[in-house]
Amino acid sequence: MNALIFGAGGQDGFYLRQLCNELGIASVGISMFPETGCIQGDISDYTQVEGWVKQYRPTYLFHLAANSTTNHQALFENHNAISTGTLNVLECVRRHSPGTHVFITGSGVQFRNVGQPISEHDEFEAGSAYAVSRIQSVYAARYYRTLGVRAYVGYLFHHESPRRTDDHVAKMISSAVRRIARGSTEKIRLGDMSVRKEWAFAGDIVHGIFTLVNQGTVFEATIGTGQAYSIQDWLEQCFRIVGKDWREHVDLERPFTPEYSCLVSNPKTIRSLGWVPKMDFPGLASLMMSV
Repeated sequence: MNALIFGAGGQDGFYLRQLCNELGIASVGISMFPETGCIQGDISDYTQVEGWVKQYRPTYLFHLAANSTTNHQALFENHNAISTGTLNVLECVRRHSPGTHVFITGSGVQFRNVGQPISEHDEFEAGSAYAVSRIQSVYAARYYRTLGVRAYVGYLFHHESPRRTDDHVAKMISSAVRRIARGSTEKIRLGDMSVRKEWAFAGDIVHGIFTLVNQGTVFEATIGTGQAYSIQDWLEQCFRIVGKDWREHVDLERPFTPEYSCLVSNPKTIRSLGWVPKMDFPGLASLMMSV
C-alpha cells in the first residue's frame, strides 16, 4: 500500500504522513515549496501529476494543496491548486490508476452558513473566491465518480496544531501567551472575539480523512468536532494554563470584520463510520502551549 500526498508541507500533510508511517503505508509527499522529505512540485501542472500517478500507481491519493486563506488576492493561486489540481489528479487516476482512492479536501466555508451546524447535505454558497474553487472541485469529484473513480470529499472545519504559523489566530494567541508567561509586556491585539468555530486537532482530522477513504458507501462527509468555541474562550483557556488574566494582556484594537459569527459542523455521517476526535478543546490548548 502506498499514498501520494499533495500539499504535504502543510499541517494536514504532516500529520497524514505521520499516520501513514504508523500504519505501514509508504507515502510520497509533494509540496509546492521546499520541504524536508517531500518532492517539490506543482499540482496544477498536469504533466507532473501524470508522471507521479503513473510512477507510483498509489493506493491512496490525498489532495490537500491550497492556500488556507479566503482572501480574494489568492484567487488565482487557489484556483490553480484547488480547481485545476483536482481535475488533474482525477483525470490522471482515471487514465492510469483506476483503483486509487482519491481524497479531495472540501471546506465548511463553501456552504451557506446560517449559524447552524453544517452537514455535507447542505447548500453550497459561493461567498468567496476560495469557496468558488472548493465548490468546483466537489462537482468535479462527483462527475468523476460517474466515470468510476473512487473520489471522496471531506469537508473540513477549523482545526489547529503546533504546525500552524503565527498568522493563524490560535497559534498567534498561544505563542503570545507563552511569551507573556516568560515576562513579555506585549499586548495581544484582536478584533471581534465573539466569533465561534471549531477548534479540532489536525492529528484527529487526518484520522477522519482516513476513515472516510477506507469504505465504499459514503463519499462525502463533514469532518469536525461539532462543537464551537469563541476566540475569547481560546484566550481564557490559554491564559488559564499560565495562571494569568487575559483581560490584562489584550487590546481590542485590531481591525477585523469576521466572515461569519459561527461556523460548526454536523459530523453525524463521519461518526456513523466510527470516527470520533480524541483531543478536546482544553487538550488542544495544552498542546499548543507546550511547544
